[in-house]
Amino acid sequence: MLCEAVFRTEDLPGADRFDFWRERIGRTHAPLDLHSEHAADYRGHQRVLNLGAVHMWPATHQSLTFRRTPRLIRQSDPESFHIGIPLNGNNRVAFDDQRALYGAYDIQLFDSSRAFEVTCSNGADLFQGIGIEVPKAILHLPQHTMDRLFAQAICGKDGMGALLVQFVTRLAADTSCYQPCDGPRLGTVLVDLLSALFAHTLDADRVLPPETRTRALVHRIRDHVQRNLHDPQLTPTSIAAAHHISTSYLHRLFRDEDETVAAWVRRQRLERACRDLADPAMCATPIHAIAARWGFTRAADFTRAFRGAYGVPPKDFRRQALHPRS
Repeated sequence: MLCEAVFRTEDLPGADRFDFWRERIGRTHAPLDLHSEHAADYRGHQRVLNLGAVHMWPATHQSLTFRRTPRLIRQSDPESFHIGIPLNGNNRVAFDDQRALYGAYDIQLFDSSRAFEVTCSNGADLFQGIGIEVPKAILHLPQHTMDRLFAQAICGKDGMGALLVQFVTRLAADTSCYQPCDGPRLGTVLVDLLSALFAHTLDADRVLPPETRTRALVHRIRDHVQRNLHDPQLTPTSIAAAHHISTSYLHRLFRDEDETVAAWVRRQRLERACRDLADPAMCATPIHAIAARWGFTRAADFTRAFRGAYGVPPKDFRRQALHPRS
């Protein structure tokens, strides 16, 4: 599991909870003035995932207003960007005499060197969102360019924005498959996705380093594959066409990987089929239907590929998974 810290106000007496929350948020982001109508008995839960130089914090809490003021900026400035993504609820933002209301999956960027005010709320329910802290120095865009994005909303429901939201929500949902040493690598992926998203929004892709553009493209390709494993026409040729690159360039992108593009696609399909065969809820689903669900149109091809990967035919694997004693 990744290195992470967990904070719950419920672990403290009611009178101490909001002060505790103020301290934790200040350490996670930067010194802030916090206010809430629920301060007398505040409910909040935060996880901080350590991704090397980057920190990501999924949080669930009652309505809250936080301010980054000129006084606090003079007091301490970590020279970082904060990316806020509401998942349930909205952010009401005030900055430079402007006001805006942003809803779920609107991606917003804030600068620790500039004053702003944000109110997070979700009516009578708890607000839920994800914050990301990134040192300015490691984003691949100049400061004067990033100023154009300050406190603006980028749609996280389609395109590059959706790719970013999918990455962070999947990571926040389950870190059990990662080791602490994976944190910096995941941080690099996250920085590449953020850089690519911001550059695309600003029409400034040309300023990104070539390696950043390449890594972001590989991540888009992997995401495309994951979402289309059911399609029997998902081949290196169709993958390349969907990303407007040649098939030979696609193979070059995967040259440093442990397997070819086609082998990786086949392994992804087999892993999904393996999961379904071991799922008691799908015990009545015919094996050929599970195979077709993951892009195998010929049962014989699926059986041969499955036996090659797992050493037993799908039927035997299912029996052993569902009835281990027998």
